[in-house]
Amino acid sequence: MIQEQDLETLRGLVSGIIGLPGEAAYAEDTAAYNLSQVHRPDATLGALDAGDVARAVGWAAERSIPVAVQATGHNAAAPMDEGLLVNASRLQEVAVDQEAGAVTVGAGVRWSAVLEKLLPLGLTAAHGSSSSVGVVGYTLGGGLPLMGRTLGFASDHVRSFDLVTPEGRHRRIDPETEPELFTVLRGGKGNFGIVTSMTLGVVPLGDFYGGQLVYAEDSSARVLELFRQWAPTLPREASVSLAFMHLPDLPFLPEEVRGTAPVILRFAFFGEARDADTLLGPMREVQTLRDTAGPMDYRDVDAVHGDPTDPAPGMERGVLLTELSDEAAGELLQQIGPGSGTPLVMAELRLLGGALGEAPAFPDAVSGRTAAFHLFILGVAGQSDGDPVQAALTRLALALEPWAAGSLINFHGPAGDETDRARAWEPEMYSRLRDAKAAWDPQNLFRYGHAVPPVGLMETASG
Repeated sequence: MIQEQDLETLRGLVSGIIGLPGEAAYAEDTAAYNLSQVHRPDATLGALDAGDVARAVGWAAERSIPVAVQATGHNAAAPMDEGLLVNASRLQEVAVDQEAGAVTVGAGVRWSAVLEKLLPLGLTAAHGSSSSVGVVGYTLGGGLPLMGRTLGFASDHVRSFDLVTPEGRHRRIDPETEPELFTVLRGGKGNFGIVTSMTLGVVPLGDFYGGQLVYAEDSSARVLELFRQWAPTLPREASVSLAFMHLPDLPFLPEEVRGTAPVILRFAFFGEARDADTLLGPMREVQTLRDTAGPMDYRDVDAVHGDPTDPAPGMERGVLLTELSDEAAGELLQQIGPGSGTPLVMAELRLLGGALGEAPAFPDAVSGRTAAFHLFILGVAGQSDGDPVQAALTRLALALEPWAAGSLINFHGPAGDETDRARAWEPEMYSRLRDAKAAWDPQNLFRYGHAVPPVGLMETASG
């Protein structure tokens, strides 16, 4: 519990509002996109600028008060139950430098605000499947872009960070000033302080083709078999995923899929429409319920995946796969296909490879570069122990364990025990992360979410 006299000291240091339980500011700044993760810190700070962040972290460090940060709350991995939660959503700088081919963004900026600036200039960046996601948190987790096979991971494009370190100092981190910290920040999540702004490279935007092919549930086995053979043949200009859905019977859904288990192919391509149509040919041999794939205005790019934008109580788990063998495909269909009775909402297979499989110009902490596919499993959280959604998540992940190769930290799901959290990185990189944590955050001040315990302090990682 934070003492009142300490809170008074903090109020005198910052311009942002301090929130306490029961107050509107507290409710606003603890709210996350994932409603299953409810933060209950002792206090919140709605930071107005980088100075607020630095002074608050310095204040916390002097008192050994744990700190966490959130902006959009899309990747809240474990609820905070003490300390100070810094909400960075008000740090909204977006500055494009066309000559340098870069954009600088504040910690609270969503990809939609970045694209709003870039698209009129004929530019884009390594954003994800939904532009409602925060840029900085996504990138600190590596960032799997919609066009990842063309662009690589988002972290590959970072040029520098402005970081408030765990002692409350504001530092510029780049390959020259702090090469090891620059490496572990890119893919190491929020273990080393609070990033208040970040500069990353942008790329020219040419012709774009994207959309969905929606298949009836009785085509699931055939579509999966076609996908297994077809997807690995695609050029790096194409990114694709196959999602097995289980949809409720609700009026806001299209009538043809309401209360059914459709399979949805998401396809995105940089290039001419005729080339995209040729590539999609094999997947169009199966009758579809709906086919929206075609030349697309990039302002509508979120329609490729159609990710929900409203907060929801999600439960999720991600698994990297070395291959999608006959046996693996069979296990997937048994667990999530028609007639499985699964309580899960979705299991999405995303093709990796291309630029995602290549080493970045400067090393980072991102895993998954040798994996063939990524499986993302999603359910709606229940309210009781023994929740069938959690059981189904675990069953599907265990069924595919023979082909598993760790996870991507942004899709990892809630942080588990030491063994579970370590699967998000290669063993050598996990050791480097722990060494860097010991060097930069020996108090383990930033111990929530996907926390990596510093060497010598295994027992204080939370989540």
